[in-house]
Amino acid sequence: MTSVDDSRVEISEIDGADEGPFFRPAKNGYSGAPLIGVTTSEVRLASTVDPTPRSDPPRTEMALGLTYLKAIELAGGLPVVIPPLPAQAVGPLLEGLAGVCLSGGPDIHPSAYGRDPDPSLGPTWDQLDQAEFDIASAADERGLPLLAICRGAQVLNVARGGTLFQHVPDQFGEEIVHRQRGIGPRPSHRIEIEPESRLAKAVGATSIEVNSFHHQAPDRIGQDLKPVAWAPDGLIEGLEQPGERFVVGVQWHAEALADRSEDAGLFRAFVEAARAAPVGVAGTTA
Repeated sequence: MTSVDDSRVEISEIDGADEGPFFRPAKNGYSGAPLIGVTTSEVRLASTVDPTPRSDPPRTEMALGLTYLKAIELAGGLPVVIPPLPAQAVGPLLEGLAGVCLSGGPDIHPSAYGRDPDPSLGPTWDQLDQAEFDIASAADERGLPLLAICRGAQVLNVARGGTLFQHVPDQFGEEIVHRQRGIGPRPSHRIEIEPESRLAKAVGATSIEVNSFHHQAPDRIGQDLKPVAWAPDGLIEGLEQPGERFVVGVQWHAEALADRSEDAGLFRAFVEAARAAPVGVAGTTA
């Protein structure tokens, strides 16, 4: 996880377009497209917001990279943004969704898994953490397909009783740079994927190059999850739930690489799982 969501790349970095609309109309329309909720985790305090001319005055904001929404839309889904909500609101909201994507963002406070803060810990927001734990748990209760990215994979793990390494270099060294330098979505290291895993089938490969924008990672694995992908230094890069339900978490920002066949395949598998959810369990557009 990071204290800043580095997946906020320009649209041109994912599709090569210099200008144009954020989204292009789907070739086959949106009828029947599964509604996919995407959490938004990055908090921008009013004191850090630099408003554009004639915009609203500075205020605390939530931010989400458009690349998440675009990757889902390109895969055939209809994305909607989920703000941090009180627990009482989560159930009714998820009743209308066909799947949930837990996005990247800031660090999770280690009190959530019974540990003291490490000096390297970035900014945290307890209410934000709890809201996303509630969303992950509610998705589990309803059996919704779930794709978790970077912080999202760690939210999933902690929500199921797992723990995190708070600062990757302390446990894994720096031979593999998991907090890659510079901006943009380019891959920075290779990972190996368990051949029979759902993740391998989705990306169509057992070894791929990935980007890396995190300094935390899963330690003890949560209930009903299993590691299925690893970096060369042994760090867990992918988690999933065995069985029929689609539950996959990845440490890299796959949404920023969705112009590649591997990452596009991951989003297609997620959206198709949402589309195939039983009637009454999931939401679709009319």
